[in-house]
Amino acid sequence: MINKRPRFLFLRGGAIGDFVLTLPALTAVRDNWPEAYIEVLGYPHIARLAQAGGLADSVRSLDDAGMARFFSLCSVFPAEQIEYIRSFDIIFSYLHDMDGTVRNNLELAGARMVIYGSPIVDDGHAVDHLLKPLESLAIYNAGAAPRLDLDVSFRRQGRGILESAGITPGAVAMHPGSGSLKKVWPTRRFVSLARRVTAETSCEPFFIIGEADETAAESLRREAADIPVLSNCSLSDLAGVLSLCSAFIGNDSGITHLAAALDIPVVAMYGPTDPDRWGARGSRVVRLKCPGGGMESLQMNDVFNAMKQMLEA
Repeated sequence: MINKRPRFLFLRGGAIGDFVLTLPALTAVRDNWPEAYIEVLGYPHIARLAQAGGLADSVRSLDDAGMARFFSLCSVFPAEQIEYIRSFDIIFSYLHDMDGTVRNNLELAGARMVIYGSPIVDDGHAVDHLLKPLESLAIYNAGAAPRLDLDVSFRRQGRGILESAGITPGAVAMHPGSGSLKKVWPTRRFVSLARRVTAETSCEPFFIIGEADETAAESLRREAADIPVLSNCSLSDLAGVLSLCSAFIGNDSGITHLAAALDIPVVAMYGPTDPDRWGARGSRVVRLKCPGGGMESLQMNDVFNAMKQMLEA
């Protein structure tokens, strides 16, 4: 490893938020070996965020790499797969592997070193849990926050997307969706909040809608047709968009984690989720916990005042 460019492989599945919470581990490895070649095996539409932030040199799909073979008892691997696994100095696996099958198969295929981090978080914040395995390399980064420093090309792309939609950079982004309806603040309150932002601040609001947010999208079409909506952007494009916003307001979702990693002011709302374990982390993040765990219990004034204080700061 001393006489050549180090090669590291990260294996990471999961949803957007899961991947963003793993960014501090990628950052720690990049900081300690800035010249290293780092590859991520995951879901490319998510994992490319690491490339956008300079934390990975390449991304491959878990499916394309034939990783399914490593989840079952196996002792024979194709020669090209063996060559691929052996090309890395360290493999960091954050795949579900409670019985050690994946790790054992990687070692059988010739992996030089496998460092395993369970994606299941039982105690403490998820970021610290996912960083813990790196202590075997004498890397101690407890308390770190996800951070994406985008290449200028992504910010330029984001500016173009905003301008094409008639939205001025510096706007306030709002994402009324989430992966679970239990985590969603009522869309009508997002609409009321957007109108208050327009009336009481110098910023303009706009909504972000993804593929899983059709219920919220329908409500917005009925109640807020005059407020701009960005829909179904790729994650890399959305990162560029969010990096140019003056603030972000959202539910417990992967997009909220992404906004926090871009170091813009974020107001994140939490109902049934424990924010001390899974909450967005960053120096410019305010986490609002709904009294009693129900999203309806969080009042619009609380959200608006939190956002206003962050803008003023």
